Amino acid sequence: MDASIIDRSRGTLIGLAVGDALGAAVEFQAPGRFKPVTGYRGGGPHGLAAGEWTDDTSMTLALADSIAQVGWDLNDQLTRYVQWFRAGAYSVTGRCFDIGLTTRGALVHFSQNNNALTSGDTSERASGNGSIMRLAPVPIHFAGLYPHNIADLVQKAEESSLTTHASEQCRSACRYLALVLAALIQGEPRASVLSPTWAPLRKLRELKPLHPLIDAVAQGSFRDRQPPEIQGSGWVVKSLEAALWAFHSANTFEEAVLKAVNLGDDADTTGAVCGQLAGAHWGENEIPRALRTGLARMDMLDGALAGIIRG
Repeated sequence: MDASIIDRSRGTLIGLAVGDALGAAVEFQAPGRFKPVTGYRGGGPHGLAAGEWTDDTSMTLALADSIAQVGWDLNDQLTRYVQWFRAGAYSVTGRCFDIGLTTRGALVHFSQNNNALTSGDTSERASGNGSIMRLAPVPIHFAGLYPHNIADLVQKAEESSLTTHASEQCRSACRYLALVLAALIQGEPRASVLSPTWAPLRKLRELKPLHPLIDAVAQGSFRDRQPPEIQGSGWVVKSLEAALWAFHSANTFEEAVLKAVNLGDDADTTGAVCGQLAGAHWGENEIPRALRTGLARMDMLDGALAGIIRG
C-alpha cells in the first residue's frame, strides 16, 4: 500500500482518539462556559487524566478488533461492545465509565436475544451520534472499495450503525461519512469531497436516498451557519454538521479539532468525528507531536491499526 494512504489511514483512527481525548475534559459543558481547550487537560465528568479518551475510542477499538479477528460479523461486533460494557475491555481505564443510553439499550437487548439485526433502536428519537463516533475502522479497512465499489463500502458503514443506532438518520450519516473518509484516505482533495456536486455523492443517493436532514448537511449546511446554530450536540445531524463545520475551512489538523471541541456540550464526540475527517485529510504525520505523544495507550491504537490496514 502507498505510504501516504497508510499515513492517512493511521491519521483517521489516531485523529479520532485525539479529538476524543481533547474534548473529554469539557464534555457536557456549555460553550463559552469553560477555558478554551488548547491541549490535553485532566478532569471532566469522568475524572480522566490528560490524554485519556472515552467510549468513542473504546468502541472504535472493539470494532477494529472484530474486523481484524473475524472479518465482517455484526454479532461479533456487538459481542465485543458488550465485553467493553460489562468488563471494561478496550477501555483506557479498564472499566466502562461512560455509555450512551441508545448504545446501552442495544447492548442489553443483544445480551438477551443475540441478534445484531434487531438490537438497535429504529426510532427517529434514538438518533444519537454513537455510530459516527466509532466509524473509522470501516473506511480504513475498506478504503480500497473506493471509488469502484461504493455500494459495498456504504453498506458496511450502514450495517455498522444498525447494531446500536438503527434509525435512518444514523444509518444515512454513516453512509455519507464513510464515503467522505474513504475518499480522503485515498487522497482526494477536501474541496472536491465536500462539494455538494461531488459525483460519488450523487452515486450514493442513487444507491439509496439519504435522510433529508443528513442530505442537507451533505449539501453544505455546515458552510452557511456559525455558532450558536452550529452545536456540539449528541444528535447525529447536529454532530455531523458541527464536525464538518470545524473541518471544512481549517488550515491544520489542530485548528480543526480545537474548533470542534470548543463547541462544548458533547465535546468528546464532536472532536472524535472531526478528528476522523482531519486525520484522513492531513494524515498522522501532520498531527502535532505533542498530541500524539500525549495520547494515552498508543499501544492499543497501534494494535488496532495493525489489524485493519490492508497492506
